[in-house]
Amino acid sequence: MKHRRISRRRIAIAGSSAAAVVAAGVLLPHANAAQPTAPSPRALAPAAAAQLASDLTSRLGERTAGSYYDAKTKQLVVNVLDATADQKVQEAGAVPRTVTHTMAELRRSAQSLRAQPRIPGTAWSINPRTNQVVVTADSTVKGAQLDSLTKSVKALGGTAQLQRSAGRFTPFIAGGDAIFANGARCSLGFNVVKDGQPYFLTAGHCGVAFKSWSDKSGGQEIGNVEAATFPGHDFALVKYTDTNVAHPSSVDLYNGSTQAITKAGDPTVGQTVQRSGSTTQLHDGAVTGLDATVNYQEGSVTGLIQTNVCAEPGDSGGALFSGDTAVGLTSGGSGDCTNGGETFFQPVTAALTEYGAQIG
Repeated sequence: MKHRRISRRRIAIAGSSAAAVVAAGVLLPHANAAQPTAPSPRALAPAAAAQLASDLTSRLGERTAGSYYDAKTKQLVVNVLDATADQKVQEAGAVPRTVTHTMAELRRSAQSLRAQPRIPGTAWSINPRTNQVVVTADSTVKGAQLDSLTKSVKALGGTAQLQRSAGRFTPFIAGGDAIFANGARCSLGFNVVKDGQPYFLTAGHCGVAFKSWSDKSGGQEIGNVEAATFPGHDFALVKYTDTNVAHPSSVDLYNGSTQAITKAGDPTVGQTVQRSGSTTQLHDGAVTGLDATVNYQEGSVTGLIQTNVCAEPGDSGGALFSGDTAVGLTSGGSGDCTNGGETFFQPVTAALTEYGAQIG
């Protein structure tokens, strides 16, 4: 039997082909393997969402453009400008959302509005849901003032939008529990401690108007205003002068019970909050904007929390809170608790920092 000789060249070629087949057999399964999936968004409590939003903003800076809390899914949504930020947000357990306008652009638009002649009855805040500065004009803004405001907003292009409010922006003086002064009524916000002594916080426009406050109409003084700011900000610090008055760190829920308050914190847009006040008692809603500016007839107040929680005269100074966390002091707004409206709150953290006080 004869054996056919095979040249070395052919053997080499055959060997190469075999090697290729082997290599293909190794590589193909990897080529068809499933790619790594992005982490699923985490369900977060509002306080945890606020902390995560702060951490991501610190890490990513201008690659983000605000964030908001989705109360239905309990997830944090973060506006991003590029793929790197998108990936980092996913890795952190939040939901990335690509937007057009940077936070720097939105801040410039807000600053441009502040530089315009002040129009009473207007307000604005950066809304991360729309990625715009939302400008609101109340029912008193008409004629030439409305024309001027409309022109200013249009000049900002897509970074701003104008909306109307059927009510009138006013401080809600007329606030938890009621406090009284010479026929006026406000509401106590939160009991605090400064230098080991008991105080309470209320609205600045209440503290500027009257110095001595009682817990009953025409009653004995329980506290005297030590410091108050309005306009500009809207907070006041009142020192207890009646040592027989209890000052627990809690909020009246107007159903026979109270909510203990153990700390203060800053809110996130979309977060559900509650407000307690002496006129309309307990109501809830959501945060719709931060760092808001409101142009009351009495002057402008900046750095406020904007919400869709209703309030009415007498609720001024009352507590805005989320669980055991103090969030804000009722400043003012428009509308009422029958037809709805928007209400603005002075952040509690700013008041505590200003006065060197602590929740307690």
